[in-house]
Amino acid sequence: MINIPKGTKDTLPSESAKWRYIEDSLRRLSSLYNVREIRTPMFEHTELFVRGIGDGTDVVNKEMYTFEDKGGRSITLKPEGTASVARSFVENSLDAMSLPLKMYYITPCFRYERPQAGRLREFHQFGLEIYGASSPYLDLDCITFAYEALTGLGLKNIRLHLNSIGCPECRKTYTAALKEYFASHLDEMCSTCRERYDRNPLRLLDCKSPDCKAIAAGAPRISDYLCDGCRAHHAKLQELLKGAGVPYEIDEGIVRGLDYYTRTVFEFVTEDLGAQGTVCGGGRYDNLVQSIGGKPTGCVGFAMGLERILMLMEKQGITFPDERVGVFVMSQSADQADACMRITAELRRAGVSADTEMTGRSLKAQFKYADKIGARFGIVIGGNEISSGTVKIKNLSDGTEEECALGDIAARMKEKING
Repeated sequence: MINIPKGTKDTLPSESAKWRYIEDSLRRLSSLYNVREIRTPMFEHTELFVRGIGDGTDVVNKEMYTFEDKGGRSITLKPEGTASVARSFVENSLDAMSLPLKMYYITPCFRYERPQAGRLREFHQFGLEIYGASSPYLDLDCITFAYEALTGLGLKNIRLHLNSIGCPECRKTYTAALKEYFASHLDEMCSTCRERYDRNPLRLLDCKSPDCKAIAAGAPRISDYLCDGCRAHHAKLQELLKGAGVPYEIDEGIVRGLDYYTRTVFEFVTEDLGAQGTVCGGGRYDNLVQSIGGKPTGCVGFAMGLERILMLMEKQGITFPDERVGVFVMSQSADQADACMRITAELRRAGVSADTEMTGRSLKAQFKYADKIGARFGIVIGGNEISSGTVKIKNLSDGTEEECALGDIAARMKEKING
C-alpha cells in the first residue's frame, strides 16, 4: 500500500462539507466587503519568495519546498499567498485598475515543518489583500474583515493583538537598540535566536523558548522608537478600532515572521489551541510591491490557516450544518429502476438534491441506506404507483406520509425542502 506523504492529510467526504461551510462563509463576507477573488499558481520562481519574504526568514531558509525544473529554473511551492498576489499585481498591471483594489484567495501552501496539530506541510490559507493606499482606514477595513470572518463562524474567546513595527527608517534605530541589548545575552539564548541576531533581530522578540522570552521581556520597546508618521498612523488606527467596536490590546511582542511587514502588524489569538494560539495574522507591507519590481504601493492584508480554523471550531463545539440528501427514490423491483432514474432527474432539475437505488438492493436495504446517508424523504416506486399515477412521500425522520401525483413530485418536494 502506498501511504500519504508525511505532513499531508486527505479531506474525506465526511469532512468536506465543513470545509465548504467555512469557505462559503468567507466568500459571502468577501462579497459584502467588495473583495474579488484572485487565483495564483501553486508554484513560483524561487526568487519571488527570496525577494518578497526575505532571505533572513525561517520560511526562506528552512521551510520552502524548492526544486530545479527540467529547464534548470529554481521553482518553489508556494509557502504563503501574499508574495504571489504581489507578483500578479505587478505583472498584470493591476495598479491601472481603480484603487484601492481588494482581493482574496483560498489556496494550498507548503512548508517543510515538523507536523503537529493545526500545522501541516501542506495547508490551506484564506487571505485578504488590499492594494492602493497607506491610510489607516484600509488597516481598519482589513482588521474588521478578519474580526467578522472569525466571529461570523461562531468562534469565541478570540482576542486581537495589535502592534506597530514602524517603517524602515525608524526601524533602523530600533534594530540597532535591539542588537545592543541582546548582545550581552546571546550566550543564554537558543541557537535559533543566535542565528537571527544578525539576519533578523526583530524575530528575537517572538521566540517561544521560555529563557529567550524572559530575556526579550526586558528589551527596548518599539513604541519608543517610532517616527512621527508611524506613531500618528498607529494612534489613528486605534481610534478607528474603538469607533468600530473591535476590541484589541497592544502587544509589542508581535513582529510577524516575514520581512515585508511595515507599520501595522496584528494577530487574532486564542487560548483554546494551546501553544498554536494564533488563528489569523497580518499587517501592512507598503514596500512589498516595490521590492519585486513594481511601483511603491500601499498594501495591507492577512492570512488565516483553514485547518486551524476548523480545529478551533470543533474544539469550541460549533455545529456545522448537515449536508443531507433531500429525497431518496426507491424501487420495489428492478422493473421500476428506469422510472426511479427519471423521477430523480426531474427532482435534480428542479433544484432538489436527490438520489436513487442503482445497485439492486432489496427495498428493506434501500431504506437502511437512505437512513445512513441522512435522506430527509423517501419515495417508493412500484407497479401500483406507476399505474395509479400516485406515490407516497415518506418523512424518514418521523415516519409520516402524504400522497402526491407522480407529475407533481418535483414541485412538491421543492416546496417542502427549499421553501
